[in-house]
Amino acid sequence: MATTRTGDSRSSGAGHESVDGTLSRRALQFELAGELNQLHRDESWLQPTGRSSKTLVKYADLRIVLIAMKANTRMHEHTAAGRISVHALEGLIRLHLPERVVELSAGHLLALDQCVPHDVEATEDSAFLLTIAWPEGND
Repeated sequence: MATTRTGDSRSSGAGHESVDGTLSRRALQFELAGELNQLHRDESWLQPTGRSSKTLVKYADLRIVLIAMKANTRMHEHTAAGRISVHALEGLIRLHLPERVVELSAGHLLALDQCVPHDVEATEDSAFLLTIAWPEGND
């Protein structure tokens, strides 16, 4: 895969390479397997919630969060003020929506409009990317 790099690029040793060193620069590059390995070593992974997460990208109108969940754990019902996508990377997760349940296995993606109530259940050890987008000017 070809990548374009500009400016000062540094490897953080944490599974991603950032260009100019922050979560909101013009170009960011990630090695997701390394990021997941780090999440599985975090103290939060060992807690009863069985969940660990890391914000990879943080702009005023966009967030991308890597989330790992242990089997048989759940994020209770919540909503997001922005539109979201959930891209399953590993395992199997279920999103409980108001009118149906959606199962996502590795490689599957779900997009939800703003303020759709949902909870997330991991039926096996799982990982996914959560992307949240807000309309510009909605800081």
